[in-house]
Amino acid sequence: MMTQNNEYMAAIDIGTSETIAIIGEKTAKGKLNIVGLGATPSVGVKRGVVVNIEETANSIKLAVDQATEMAHFKLSRVFVGIAGQHIKSVVNKGKKFIDAPEYEIKQNDVNAIKADMYKIPIEASEEIIHVIPQNYSVDNEGGVKNPVGISGKQLEANYLIVIGQSASARNIEKCVNRIGLDIIDLILSPLAAAEAVLTEDEKEAGVVLVDIGGGTTDLAIYYDNVIRHTAIIPFGGTVVTNDIKEGCATLLRQAEALKLQYGCALGEVADENKIISIPGISGRPAKEISFRNLAFIIQSRMEEIVDAVLFEIQNSGMSDKISAGLVLTGGSALLNNLPDLFTLQTGYDVRIGYPSEILSDNTPEEMSNPKFATAIGLLLKGFEHPKAKDVLIPKLETPVAVDKIEEEEEEEEPSGGIFRSIKKHLKNLVEDKDLN
Repeated sequence: MMTQNNEYMAAIDIGTSETIAIIGEKTAKGKLNIVGLGATPSVGVKRGVVVNIEETANSIKLAVDQATEMAHFKLSRVFVGIAGQHIKSVVNKGKKFIDAPEYEIKQNDVNAIKADMYKIPIEASEEIIHVIPQNYSVDNEGGVKNPVGISGKQLEANYLIVIGQSASARNIEKCVNRIGLDIIDLILSPLAAAEAVLTEDEKEAGVVLVDIGGGTTDLAIYYDNVIRHTAIIPFGGTVVTNDIKEGCATLLRQAEALKLQYGCALGEVADENKIISIPGISGRPAKEISFRNLAFIIQSRMEEIVDAVLFEIQNSGMSDKISAGLVLTGGSALLNNLPDLFTLQTGYDVRIGYPSEILSDNTPEEMSNPKFATAIGLLLKGFEHPKAKDVLIPKLETPVAVDKIEEEEEEEEPSGGIFRSIKKHLKNLVEDKDLN
């Protein structure tokens, strides 16, 4: 079922390995219906941070062009994810004395404390991205989730404050503005991914989201339905590919193919009798690599990621409250036996996070790939944003022709079969809507 007014939201996930543009609408049942998708290799991004404005802008434009041609309309404003090793989070407390009649706490009192959090001292090169309430207390009585309407003389609140480098945020803005789009808001990527793959029960019981991307591993810890800690670990799937390249003396593209097709995160379970033969470089003899050697190379680097995740969990002070364990998502989460490695190293239950639960029934199955979790979560965050009603995109009456563009670009499809399958499915959905 479609939304009544055919109004859409758009978002861009600028990853280290891939840039994804996505357009969707919310159904009457609260599910997401994806009508446009673009994915292209990221250029000019290192560990989640823009290092070349022109190259990154070009990557964004390619992804946006694919999404808009598929959806049959153009964009002007988007939500954009932000991550990178410059992101950090701190906890801060605020208080306010209530002087209203009968000392009743109003929403304005809560807003005033939150506004004060944006004034806390930070480095000149930094800016506050999010201020997220943790809990409240009234007259020293804690455990208050919503203080509005309660009587009391003193209101106190704890907040998780997410801070990032101003230059990094401005560079993202420059890239998006350069292709003629405005940013509605920057949203921390792990918060978006969590929105797409975590259940409410997991958030209440205590859960760690681990989003393993190409250049970074993003982490978010929830407990009692509140985000308690965030962190950006400055390495991800790309370092695994580089290790394979060096350890097996292959080309980078061959190393990536080895990881995706034959990779395993546990060396001991890999078959030592199986051999992979890859073409030699420039006519040289083929090279043979054993499954087990490949697996141990991958395991060695993935153990470093697991150790970094475990450090962040312990550093957060929430290690004894993670009843629901870990949820792995992101482009590198589907590596064979990766959940087993995390369980062995951390002792927590582990599952893979797929964004399928919040997608409409007619969504292509390929869209449930964990690599799309952040982009889909950005859409969800967009629909919940305070400015959502002002930035919904009405569909244009005149659709944009897509057949010629698709024929010209089919040979250069950057994301392989998964993207072509989604493109064909969404194109058919759009054509069906136009006929109706």
